[in-house]
Amino acid sequence: MSHPISSRRRFLSASGPGLLSIALFAGCVRPVASTGSTKDYLLYVGTNVASEQESTIFLYRVSPTTGTLTRVSAQRGGPSPTYMTLAPNHCFLYAVNETQTFRGAVSGGVSAFAVDPHTGDLKLLDQQPSNGASPCYISLDHTSKAALVANYVTGNVSLLPIAADGQLGAPTTDQHTGSGPHKNQTGPHAHCLLPDPANKFAFAVNLGTDRVYAYRLDPAKGQLTRLPEPAFTAKPGAGPRHLVFHPNGKLAYLVNELNSTVTALAYNAATGQFRELQTVSALPASYTGENSCADIHVAPSGLFLYASNRGHNSIAVFAIDTANGTLVPIQDVDTQGKTPRNFTLDPSGRLLLVANQNSNNVVTFRVDPQSGQLAPTGQTAEVPSPMFLQVVEDFTR
Repeated sequence: MSHPISSRRRFLSASGPGLLSIALFAGCVRPVASTGSTKDYLLYVGTNVASEQESTIFLYRVSPTTGTLTRVSAQRGGPSPTYMTLAPNHCFLYAVNETQTFRGAVSGGVSAFAVDPHTGDLKLLDQQPSNGASPCYISLDHTSKAALVANYVTGNVSLLPIAADGQLGAPTTDQHTGSGPHKNQTGPHAHCLLPDPANKFAFAVNLGTDRVYAYRLDPAKGQLTRLPEPAFTAKPGAGPRHLVFHPNGKLAYLVNELNSTVTALAYNAATGQFRELQTVSALPASYTGENSCADIHVAPSGLFLYASNRGHNSIAVFAIDTANGTLVPIQDVDTQGKTPRNFTLDPSGRLLLVANQNSNNVVTFRVDPQSGQLAPTGQTAEVPSPMFLQVVEDFTR
């Protein structure tokens, strides 16, 4: 286990009373019920901008009726804050810094920010190492007592405890081993770590070993305990990347980067195991070019699933058969940009926003609530190397 980089007392003393008041304000902001609201959204955009001296996290206001993106602020989030997560109470935001060295060690970083409830702006609270190179994913357990991080290059996962004031503790880490048949699977590459709906298990998706590993999760004690057997083993060379649960908690879906497929899974909440129901292509049959899948999301309604294709540069849209969890392809939509690394749905499920990494733009789409199909709103925003999108109802007004 690594030692904390700086103690809480030293950090707050150096930062001054202004930051202390923001970090420790009581109650912060209560989460707001969504669905059907015409209230604006706030959108945090993480980027692959590598400079410490440049703005790397951008804040936008999004109109739910038009999809218009209006920049609110641009802030320093450290180098390459590519993946982020906002605490449910909107008090704190956590970001990985996707680097291969952090303060002289082979590691990336994890940054904690206090969120100003009046503006949505961020103030740095704390940084810790991720205990692995190129952290590419972060989530919170459902009690917000632990941050869960996947480190891609070194193929390990870390848990960082979160104090009541939002600051991070030193990480504990579990190393994966193994490889796969694909040229990108010469070693383990952890790509996702997230809790299950009951907060009983956490699952680590490893692209390099074609496995999903199960852990018993104890956020209060800051512990991840790996189960003896993988929760799921994908087809050799599939390269599983991201996992998402269905709102009913009984189903999950796995997007496979290397063979451009999506796997529907039945989830056993008692044992922490998955059973394959179906694997379908994320690409139209006519496409023969290079492609790698990236992100995956289920609509809040539970009726539709979306996956992004890099190469084909599209969002694949599927209808979910609610009787058995299987998928029916219904649409492929051009993302109006290159390399859709990440995308998200608004809380109501009526807008879908895409981060096109290599064309430096974020694009909004209207979602038909009956069919699940997408239509471009005509609205876009220029953002340098956008990698991650977090959208919430505007809690500042």
